[in-house]
Amino acid sequence: MDYKIYKYKTLNELVGANHIFASILNDFGIRFYEYPELTLEEVCKNRGLLIEKVISQLEKYKDDNSIESLKLFTLPVDLIIEYLKHAHHIFIKRRLPYISSLLRGAEKVKPEHEQIIQDLKFVYPIFVEDFIHHIYQEEDTLFTYITKLQKVVSGDLPAAKLFFELEKHSVRKYAVDHEIHEDELEGLKKITNNFDLKDQSDIHMNVIMKELQSFEKELKIHASIEDEILFPKALMLEKEVKKMLSDNKGSN
Repeated sequence: MDYKIYKYKTLNELVGANHIFASILNDFGIRFYEYPELTLEEVCKNRGLLIEKVISQLEKYKDDNSIESLKLFTLPVDLIIEYLKHAHHIFIKRRLPYISSLLRGAEKVKPEHEQIIQDLKFVYPIFVEDFIHHIYQEEDTLFTYITKLQKVVSGDLPAAKLFFELEKHSVRKYAVDHEIHEDELEGLKKITNNFDLKDQSDIHMNVIMKELQSFEKELKIHASIEDEILFPKALMLEKEVKKMLSDNKGSN
């Protein structure tokens, strides 16, 4: 690894070449827009960071601009739910706060971008609040219900325990509702012309748009895992539990 590729470049040069670097530097407590003209070596010295460790992370994730497509079809429902919960945790604890910090730090953007930043600073917190509420609601209702279905099928919970819940819940209805609310970023996309930035010379603004694009891509992958893997598996579980209850009723 040639450390000179990184150590003598300014943060603006690094982030301008690859927006992913802004997020990685942020993990080390380095906000690129606070030290735009300092080299990585200078910033690491000032902050007491081991430059080799920082460069190692930059090198590791330099091409990581999308979530790896995971093959979850063969996994049981409980593991799929745990994966989705982990993704929720990353969204809430890392992704959303990072974009918030980028918006807070956007004080010196080009004049033509000032109105977009003002609008985002107003709308983004509202989006975050609604998004987090949706996530917790999904975990408390849908995920809990599916987990109970699996416990019944695996013999860890009596089918009779879900008699009333089967009347109250419906995987198919959850799936339809999920499809209706799928484009949660619609409001932000309207403000930013679908996160499209024609003039990419404003590095800070470009990083914000790239991060919003990446977040949208992650959400689409997340939604496809729910739509194409979780819901079909959950429908099968629900059908099986209903059959178990019907068989029990017939034998009594």
